[in-house]
Amino acid sequence: MPSITIKATDGTGDFAAYVVEPKTKPAGVVVVIQEIFGVNQAMRDVAAWIADMGFIAVAPDLFWRIEPGIDLTDKTEADWKRAFELFQIFDQPKGIEDLKATVAAGRTMPGANGKVATIGYCLGGRLAFMMAEQSDADANISYYGVGLDGLLGDLDKVTKPLVVHIADKDEFFPPEGRAAVVAATKGHKHITTYVYPNANHAFARVGGTHWDGRSATIANGRSAEVLVAVLG
Repeated sequence: MPSITIKATDGTGDFAAYVVEPKTKPAGVVVVIQEIFGVNQAMRDVAAWIADMGFIAVAPDLFWRIEPGIDLTDKTEADWKRAFELFQIFDQPKGIEDLKATVAAGRTMPGANGKVATIGYCLGGRLAFMMAEQSDADANISYYGVGLDGLLGDLDKVTKPLVVHIADKDEFFPPEGRAAVVAATKGHKHITTYVYPNANHAFARVGGTHWDGRSATIANGRSAEVLVAVLG
């Protein structure tokens, strides 16, 4: 499995990142931010889709500080239990630092054109939103991020394109929280928020239990347009 090694900025070690390269380079880099299931087949499928669009996909193992190589699914109760355990103990500020290190590494990768965006799902959707507020990534795309209403105080720090995909029936993000995000981001110069009717959390997880082909296709098209515009 092709990968690169990235040095953590706090000096605690190195972590791996799964890589899929496009047919043509130089190309922009897209950092794929994992769900609570680790860099699993769903994330590898996202990476393949990104590479097919002509970008270098880099999916860092953000759970490496807990246990390297976590690879779970949404198909068994045991995997769900383990995934939620990982979510509870995951250090999000450390995760952001690892993502910043991944963005920096992406800018200088062989075949890269120096431009880097992030795209995240679930936990990764929250982290992508945080990256828009805390990093120099050229664009950030958030799919059904959780608890985004708690991040609205720093919207003035968003200076690059941020796309927010919200599921209208998200079982992990209460309606009042979703409404707060929609209201707070409305009219923001750099943020575009979309709500997908009758879609549940993880509607864009290929092969997932809540896959919604219509919502996923529309959201992915919007994401692709932003990536092309920003990364070239």
